Amino acid sequence: MTHIHDRYSLFLPEKPRSNPYRVWLLLGLILATLWFLMSVNRGQVKPLLQATLTPTRSAKSYLLEAEAYYNAGKLDDPKTDQDAIGSYQMAVQINPQDVNAWAQMARLQAYSSAIVSTDAERKQRLENALASARKAAELSPDDSSIQAILAFVLDWNASSNLITTEERDAYIKEAERVAARAYNLDPNNVLALAYYAEVLLDQQRWQQALQFAEQAILLGGDLMDTHRVYATVLEYQGDYRVSIEEYQKAIALTPNLTFLHLRVGLGYRNLGNRAAAQGNAEVAKKLYEDALNYFDQAARINQQLAVRDPQPYIAIAKTYAQMGEFFVAARNAEKALKFDSANADTYAQLGSIYVQAKNYEYALPALQCAVEGCLALWLAPKDNPDSENAIYCKELGGCGVKETETATFLFGSDYISKTVSIQPLPLTNLNVAYYYIRYGSVLGYLNRSDSGYCERALKLMQDLRTSPFGSDVFLLQNIEDTESLCQR
Repeated sequence: MTHIHDRYSLFLPEKPRSNPYRVWLLLGLILATLWFLMSVNRGQVKPLLQATLTPTRSAKSYLLEAEAYYNAGKLDDPKTDQDAIGSYQMAVQINPQDVNAWAQMARLQAYSSAIVSTDAERKQRLENALASARKAAELSPDDSSIQAILAFVLDWNASSNLITTEERDAYIKEAERVAARAYNLDPNNVLALAYYAEVLLDQQRWQQALQFAEQAILLGGDLMDTHRVYATVLEYQGDYRVSIEEYQKAIALTPNLTFLHLRVGLGYRNLGNRAAAQGNAEVAKKLYEDALNYFDQAARINQQLAVRDPQPYIAIAKTYAQMGEFFVAARNAEKALKFDSANADTYAQLGSIYVQAKNYEYALPALQCAVEGCLALWLAPKDNPDSENAIYCKELGGCGVKETETATFLFGSDYISKTVSIQPLPLTNLNVAYYYIRYGSVLGYLNRSDSGYCERALKLMQDLRTSPFGSDVFLLQNIEDTESLCQR
């Protein structure tokens, strides 16, 4: 073999055994490879074709997620976008031309207005729903279902307590026009029939509303909306028994929508009031208990969904107050306050319960917060000021001995007092006007020569006289009674 090698070497040029340039090139490639591998390990360089950590989701996946949240009853969670409305919002961001996503989001935004705490939140939610519904109608102007949903949202906007009479009339007129168009586009469209019935109801066209609602039930008995609307029509006509049955059918289709449970509870409470007025105390008690069961169901569903809605507790409080159990009523109203300690309407409800119990000293600060505004005082744990264990200091002058002792028992000595700013309720509806009456009466009852309470009460009564509700016969009688109390 050596001989052959020597022979071939005679015909080949002589080469050096090592090339320094080649050595440096190989060393450079080795070092570059080592650097690349270390960078991959440190995460500074991503391997080719590696899947991203947050893969892009399709609009369809968000639509399916929205439907799942809806079925669970989680329409809106104020602390996160992990809810039905949030999922629809993501879907329309990805596909702004999805008309059905806009329409369904509008429908749920309107329904979710039934579970928010304040009139201002309700008004904003309804305005959001209207914007979504108008977008859907813009994308598909000749779709009967889209027009029906727009009519429904317009009608619910007309129910806001924070709009003028002119705005309310404008909403109702447009709702009627749009609902009629939805019906004319497709007379057999179930949603068009149901929502047209609801608009007719709010126009006090009772017989027509009933006819359309009954037709909707015949064609669409498998829809929550048809049973809800039919129940609403019956409820307005005082047929509470059948109304309750229809709401229960709606609940069977969508068991986690708490506003439906509240409507059933209100139906039973209305029947209880009727029985009580007729002197049937035992029947009334049973009906009140049925109402409390449905209100409790709503509270439990909210608890499971982490929804901080005070309305079930307000409903429970009012029912116990009508049963004459004012202590339990007040406890539930205070619990409602813990969910939203800045809600003036809840203070008004609490004050009204104290008035019914003739506990005017406790009623005074609560009604003051509702009508005039205040800095409400609470005791709460230092590490969790918004705890549900926080205690409302309802005594005049702030937190009394009982509240402090209770706080010490709950929190040890590790608690703080906190103030919450309450903005007064605007005088936009008769409910608020009667809060003025109750507050004025309490001021009159507690008046002393140096308190100045009657001066405040008389000014409130003058404000009521010059308000849009000053011509209401029953309200005017209450105004005169309060003025007479102070004059005496």
